[in-house]
Amino acid sequence: MEKRSLGKSGLEVSALGFGCMGLSFGYGPPLDRQDAIALLRLAADRGITFFDTAEAYGPFTNEELVGEALAPVRDRVAVATKFGFAEGVAAKGLDSRPERIRAVADAALRRLGTDRIDLLYQHRVDPEVPIEDVAGTVKDLIAEGKVGHFGLSEAGVDTIRKAHAIQPVTALQSEYSLWWREPEKEVLPVLEELGIGFVPFSPLGRGFLTGALGPGAPFDKSDFRSHLPRFTPEARRSNQALVDLIAGIARAKSATPAQIALAWLLAQKPWIVPIPGTTKAHRLEENLAAATVDLGPEDLRRIEEALADITVTGDRYPPSLQSQVGR
Repeated sequence: MEKRSLGKSGLEVSALGFGCMGLSFGYGPPLDRQDAIALLRLAADRGITFFDTAEAYGPFTNEELVGEALAPVRDRVAVATKFGFAEGVAAKGLDSRPERIRAVADAALRRLGTDRIDLLYQHRVDPEVPIEDVAGTVKDLIAEGKVGHFGLSEAGVDTIRKAHAIQPVTALQSEYSLWWREPEKEVLPVLEELGIGFVPFSPLGRGFLTGALGPGAPFDKSDFRSHLPRFTPEARRSNQALVDLIAGIARAKSATPAQIALAWLLAQKPWIVPIPGTTKAHRLEENLAAATVDLGPEDLRRIEEALADITVTGDRYPPSLQSQVGR
């Protein structure tokens, strides 16, 4: 697979990464452990070299799973994980105190079964801890050889600039897709200015852009999408126009909607690396093929014009979670 550099950091990874969260957390019952290991190893065999996990996914179980799965190929892949929640549980609030960051890094190294974390993100900005202290702590971990690169997740531009001044930020991870384009307003220009890579999570709109989640599609009680305003039956019905648009483009390009959504992201900037996740081997293969879909300037212009006539309904998060992003 084509490789991309995350900004000016020197961290080179596959053009598409693998978001590991859904294997064990967030989208319903976890995948059988051996099936998950087999899927991650298939992804590595097919050329993916960038895998994203976090202590909060589980919590903790996802890191253990990723560590076991990638042990045979550890030296040819980059593993990203995250700190930032109290006791590793999002519901317990934020905690990016320096001592907590160090504890999380050491625990993640043990769970991942590795001697270094290639990319360590702050999962959410903690308003109680100066970002300079956070960046300084990660800078020390990098100097100690425990961490390779520093990242932020869902941070605002002021935070990005302050952190980058202390320890260069390799990547920002935030939601970005055909149905959430907010990063284009302020974030992407700052990343380009500073030479920071961008890692879009939920590049398929948490599955909605694939066309597989119509208004009546049920969610398991453990699927967090059932709590998101954008996934109410009414919102899904309203947003079907976007799915129909993508499906029409896909037919014209002999591709699938998922491939168009990923190809569109890849065409935005050469330092963007989306991290779609899946629990199915055939979806993995479908996602990988997106890297071969060529969207030229005329294709992108037509998509832009069509999108201008569509308004997406529903907030990304309920108010309690929305308050944690963009700080």
